[in-house]
Amino acid sequence: MAGGAHGNVALAGDGSLSPKSPGRRACLNRVQPFVIGIAGGTASGKTTVCTQLMQALGGQRVALISLDEFYRDLTEEECSSITDVNFDEPEAFDVKCLANCLDTLSKGELAQVPVYDFVTSRRSTTSVRNVAPADVVILEGILVLHLPETLRRCHMKIFVDTDDDVRLARRIRRDTVERGRDVEAVIQQYTRFVKPSFEKYILPSRNNADVVVPWRESNTVAVDLITQHIRTKLGMHELLRIFTNLYVMPSTMQTRGMHTKIRSRDTPRQEFAFYADRIIRLVVEAALGHLPFQETEVTTPVGEPYQGVEFSRKICGVSIIRSGEAMENALRTCCSGVKIGKILIDQVGKERSLHVLYEKLPYDIAERHVLLMDPILASGNTCAAAIEVLTKLRNVKEEKIILITIIAAAKGINLVCSRFPGVKVITTEIDEGMDDNGIVLPGIGNFGDRYFGTCCAADEPSRLLTGNLSSVNSERASETSTSNGNNCAQ
Repeated sequence: MAGGAHGNVALAGDGSLSPKSPGRRACLNRVQPFVIGIAGGTASGKTTVCTQLMQALGGQRVALISLDEFYRDLTEEECSSITDVNFDEPEAFDVKCLANCLDTLSKGELAQVPVYDFVTSRRSTTSVRNVAPADVVILEGILVLHLPETLRRCHMKIFVDTDDDVRLARRIRRDTVERGRDVEAVIQQYTRFVKPSFEKYILPSRNNADVVVPWRESNTVAVDLITQHIRTKLGMHELLRIFTNLYVMPSTMQTRGMHTKIRSRDTPRQEFAFYADRIIRLVVEAALGHLPFQETEVTTPVGEPYQGVEFSRKICGVSIIRSGEAMENALRTCCSGVKIGKILIDQVGKERSLHVLYEKLPYDIAERHVLLMDPILASGNTCAAAIEVLTKLRNVKEEKIILITIIAAAKGINLVCSRFPGVKVITTEIDEGMDDNGIVLPGIGNFGDRYFGTCCAADEPSRLLTGNLSSVNSERASETSTSNGNNCAQ
C-alpha cells in the first residue's frame, strides 16, 4: 500500500497564508544586510577584529553594533552595590531591544541604538546613536554566539580566541582607563563573574562559530580570508547571502537560451514542452548531486580498480499536482524505477485557507530522501503546505527534502527557506516580482496550462487580467508510480 488519501486536511495558518497584498510589486523591495556576529571572551580583541574588517571592507556600507550598548539600566539598589552585579550573564542585556534594532536594519531602515554610560550604568535619556542601513552589519559582544535571538540573525559567526592571561591584562587596562574603575574591583569582578561566565556561556558558544580566529595582537591572514568570504557573499544574489539552503544553478548561454524559449509568449506548446523538459532534466540532475554518497571501488572491464562514489538508493519524488507532474518524466529518466507520490493542495472556503485535498505517498517515505517537484515557486504557500505534510504527517526530516523548481520568486524563497531551514531549495533563476493574482513576474505564465496544452501562450495575458486561471481542482489526482526497479527505488 502506497499511502492513503486525506480529505480536506487543514493546515494551520501563521500569517504566511494570508491573502496576497494588492498591486504589482517586487516581493523583497529592500536589500537585506549581511549580518556578522563576532564573539569571544572579555578583552579578547573583538573590537580590533571589527575595526580591521571595516577597514578591509572600505568599499561597502558597514555598520558596527556592540552588545555592550544594550546593557539594561541598573536599579538604585544595584548601583549602590555595583561590585555585586554580574555584567557577563544574559540577564544583564536588553536582548529584546537589540533584536528590534537588528530587525529594523534588516528592513533597510534607520535604527536607533541606545547610548550606555558605563560610569552611571544607565542609558542616556537624551540621546541615541543613529545607525544607517548598511550592506554589512557587524555585531560584536561576549554573548553574541550564545543568545538565541542574536545567533539566528547572524549569517556568519566568528569567535575570537585569546589567551586568558592576555584577556585579564587587557580587561584591567580598559576598565580602569575607560570606565573609571579601580584595579582591585576589576580583579574581584573578574574572579567572581567574568571567568565563571566565560566558562559557562562564552566558551561553549565557540561551537556555534563558523570561523575561530586565534588572536593576540593581530591575525592579518584570518582577516583577509574573512574579508574575501564576505566580498564573495556580497557579490551573490541577496537571497543566496541570507539562505545557505538555497542553491541557484550557474547561468550559462544554454540555460539562458532555454529560459528565453519557455518564457516567450510566442513559443508554441510542443516547443515549450521540449525546452521545459530539457531544463527540468538539468534541475533534477543538480538535485541528485546534493544527495549523500559514499566512496566505493569498482573494477573496470580491463581489470583495473576505479575509486568512485555510490549515491543514495533510497529516494523518491513527490509532485505537487498538477504542474509538478511535468517534472516526473525527468526524474524517471535519471532514476530507473523511482517511486513517485503526489499531493493536491488548494484554497478552500471564504478564508481561502490551504487544505490537502489528496495525497498518495510511498509508505516508507520517512526513510527516503524526497525530491519535491513544482516548476514555479511563487508565494511559497503551496510548497510550504506540502513540506508540512511531509514533515508533520509523514515524519520526513527537513534535511531529507529537496525542493526543485525552474523559476522561484523571491517571496517564495524567503518563506520556504526561512520556515524550513533544513530543506534545500534548487532553482535555475530567481524572479523578483508578483502581480495581484500571485503570478510570478516576468515569469512564464501558467506553466501547467502551457505544458499540458490547456491554453495557448498568446492567450494568457487576457486570461491573467480577467483572473480566469485554471483551477487545480479540475485535475484528477493520478496514482503513485508502482514500478519496481533498481537504483533509486530500492
